[in-house]
Amino acid sequence: MNYTSIKHFHIACATLSGGLFFLRGIWMLRESAMLKQSWVKLVPQAVDTLLLVSALTMVIWSGQYPFVQNWLTVKILAVIAYIAIGSIALKRGKTKTVRVYAFIAALATFAYIASVAVTKQVLVLG
Repeated sequence: MNYTSIKHFHIACATLSGGLFFLRGIWMLRESAMLKQSWVKLVPQAVDTLLLVSALTMVIWSGQYPFVQNWLTVKILAVIAYIAIGSIALKRGKTKTVRVYAFIAALATFAYIASVAVTKQVLVLG
């Protein structure tokens, strides 16, 4: 497998991960019983594991490392924020209002991560 194949696999995993998060968020908003299905817990974890492995592979193969490449450092920090906010949106938010705002914030963070990945630029509003 070459770098381009890993990159496309990573993009596919990121797209699938974001899509699954969006779907689970919609189910959270509708208070759907689908959230309790076992596959809904297992599949996103498997996809996210593959996403992480492909990311690490690309970092090693490309020689672009966090704290050396500014855009990659910001992307990783944004991913950590996305995970924390997403967790609040889907399960840790104490009220539905908190979960809704966290869901919106997580989607915005996901979009930011994607934009940094595509442009390799740290985009700052201000």
